[in-house]
Amino acid sequence: MNLLFYRYGSICEPDIISGFSELGCSIDEITVEITEKNLPVTKRVTIFHQALTKRSYDFVFSINFYPFISEVCNIHGIPYLCWTVDCPVMDLLSHSVENNCNRIFLFDAAQYRDVAPRNPDHVFHLPLATNPARWDRVILHSTADDRRKYQSEISFVGSLYTEKCPYDRLTGASDYLSGYLNGIMDAQQKLYGCYFLEDVLSSSVIEEFRSHLPGFYTPTEKAIRDDRMAMARLYLAPKISVSERRRTMTVLGERFPVDLYTASDTAGLPVQNRGLAKTLTEMPLIFHNSKINLNITSKAIREGLPLRIFDILGCGGFLLTNYQTELPSCFTIGSDLECYGSEEELLEKTEYYLTHEKDREEIAHNGYETVKQYHNYPKRLLEMLTLAFRIPASGH
Repeated sequence: MNLLFYRYGSICEPDIISGFSELGCSIDEITVEITEKNLPVTKRVTIFHQALTKRSYDFVFSINFYPFISEVCNIHGIPYLCWTVDCPVMDLLSHSVENNCNRIFLFDAAQYRDVAPRNPDHVFHLPLATNPARWDRVILHSTADDRRKYQSEISFVGSLYTEKCPYDRLTGASDYLSGYLNGIMDAQQKLYGCYFLEDVLSSSVIEEFRSHLPGFYTPTEKAIRDDRMAMARLYLAPKISVSERRRTMTVLGERFPVDLYTASDTAGLPVQNRGLAKTLTEMPLIFHNSKINLNITSKAIREGLPLRIFDILGCGGFLLTNYQTELPSCFTIGSDLECYGSEEELLEKTEYYLTHEKDREEIAHNGYETVKQYHNYPKRLLEMLTLAFRIPASGH
């Protein structure tokens, strides 16, 4: 199959290209948006349209959903496959979601339930994946100095979101609004496996919040307006993630050595800030050589599993993650990885696995074997193509 891959620079794009290649696909790429982030949509449409006229393609692919790609593909009669890696993806509110050319794959089941009714036969749930073979090469070629450098008792790689929290633009809100929002955010932070933010936002609360937050999200002309969803997922969820990540670093750092790889401000936190880690060369060594790797899922990901979970396991690292609803459908908790549902459980399991090396290494090995067998890119992309083109299962 010939495909045209519209790229913007997502870290998983090279692995997806490799996965499609292993399936025998021929791939052309449009990469202009990797370097020109503010390219006008008219220019993007022109570049994309010209590419479609130069060669015949079986389908177009992108990470996340691009309304303009869908519109052009609909005109050309070419299937458009896309796969989300982020939550929220506000472009999924576009009316372009309803186009017949679309084959939209969503990694979060909650995200899927939101979108699927608008194009039932063309929207699918598909968890993410990883590339253990590439991580293996990096780890295999590491030196003894590398292993010492990236050795940790506990490590967390990621942002604290403090530098990119749009909720902090809220000004002049009433004491009632501030108190109410703080209360529901605190409750949501402590509750895993149950997302309720949008259920407790009244119209009056949303309206007051909009009036006090400059630049509140405005959808494009050809998109659904959903202020409740925008408020919860663009503003409240990131604020909860800031609080949760700082709280987690504090309670762990007060009892155990914690290495934090981040560009965020860590002033006042009892952790060692190791700075940014290079995704392709340093991150796999951190995952592989840390006794415990933490995953703290962004609250905007309501049920699904972020890419970080698959990558840690694909590097042979031991993973301790917050509970997510979709965990049991992809992994065996306690065998492939460990999870926590409260601060107390986080501390108990951290202490246990730091002192029980055999159990920790066995779980890390099981997790690696599971992603290697079931959650690699060629296998996941084959699932995608089978669903997109309704290919009968083998043997039928």
